[in-house]
Amino acid sequence: MKNKFVKLLVRTLLLFIAVSLICIALVVQPVFTNKDPKNPVAQPEQLKTYVYWLSDTLPNNVARANILDEKADYLYSQSQNFNTEVSYQPYDVMGVEYNNVVVKFKGKNNCGTYVIGAHFDTYNELPGADDNSSGTAGLLELVRLFSNNPPKCDLELVFYNLEEPPYFRSEHMGSYIHAKRLKDSKVDVKMMLSLETIGYFSDKEGSQDYPINGMQSLYSTKGDFISIVGNFSQIGITRELKKTMRSVTDLPVYSINAPSFIVGIDFSDHLNYWAFDYPAVMVTDSAFNRNKNYHTEYDTAEKLDYKRMAKVIDGVYYAINGSMDEETN
Repeated sequence: MKNKFVKLLVRTLLLFIAVSLICIALVVQPVFTNKDPKNPVAQPEQLKTYVYWLSDTLPNNVARANILDEKADYLYSQSQNFNTEVSYQPYDVMGVEYNNVVVKFKGKNNCGTYVIGAHFDTYNELPGADDNSSGTAGLLELVRLFSNNPPKCDLELVFYNLEEPPYFRSEHMGSYIHAKRLKDSKVDVKMMLSLETIGYFSDKEGSQDYPINGMQSLYSTKGDFISIVGNFSQIGITRELKKTMRSVTDLPVYSINAPSFIVGIDFSDHLNYWAFDYPAVMVTDSAFNRNKNYHTEYDTAEKLDYKRMAKVIDGVYYAINGSMDEETN
C-alpha cells in the first residue's frame, strides 16, 4: 500500500513538473537562434530628431485637437518625403474630426497585408518621449527603410490618434478605426505589430519589474531588452518575430504570450486588431514595468537610448521582411 502511494506521488509530481514546464514554454516561447547579423539600417540620430520634435516642440494635450492635427501634419509631411502614397484617415469623435496617418506600400506579390502602427498622442499634458514618441519615431524610420527597399507584400504603416485615456479601450481609438475599416474591406491581414514605448533601457540590476512576482526568474532583472507581447493565439508569430530579431542584432529579445488579465498584455493598439480576429503583437520596452517616468512630466527625450532604439527598428525591419519571404516561398 505504501509503495503504491509513493508511486502515485511520484507520478503526480512528474506530471506537475511536466505541465509546469509546458506552461512556462507557452508563456516564454524559448527559441534557439543562429546568429545572422545584418547591417544596421536605422539611424539613431534621426530617431532622436523625431522624438525631440514630437515630445518637446509642441505642448502635448490630448484634449486639444489642433495640437494633434499639427502632429498628424508633421507625420504626413515627413512620410511624404519618402513615399507618395500617404493619406489621412479622418474620423469623427463627438463632432470633432481626428486623423490617423496611413502610409501604404504595394507589395511585389499578392501575399496579404502587414500592418505596423504606433500612436502619436500622449497622456494628459505630458511630453511622452517614450510613450509614445519613441514608437512614432521608429515608425517614421520604417517609412524611410521600406521606401528604399519596397516590401514583397502589401504593407501599411499607420500613425494612430487617440490611444491614451480617456479614449483607451473605446471605439474612438485610431487603431480601432483602422482595424475596423480593414475588416469591413475584407483585407487579409497576416500580421500587425504595435510599436509601444521602445526607447527606454537600463543596465542596472533591479531596473526591470514584472506584473507577477517570480517572472524575474524567467526573464531578466535588468531593463536591457525589448519584448514581444501577445496572447496565446499569437504564439506562432511571436516565435517567428523573436527568432529573427534575436538573430540580426545583439539586443536581447524576450517574449510573453499570456491572457489579457495579466496586466499590460493588451495595453496598446494591438488589442483592437484582436477584436477583429487579426493576428497582432506589441513590441515594447515594457513601459511602466521599467520606465518610472511613464505618464509623468519626466518622460523626456534626453532619457532615451537611441542606439538601442535603432536596434529595435533594425530587428522589426528584418523580421517583417523575413516573414514576407516566408509567405512568398
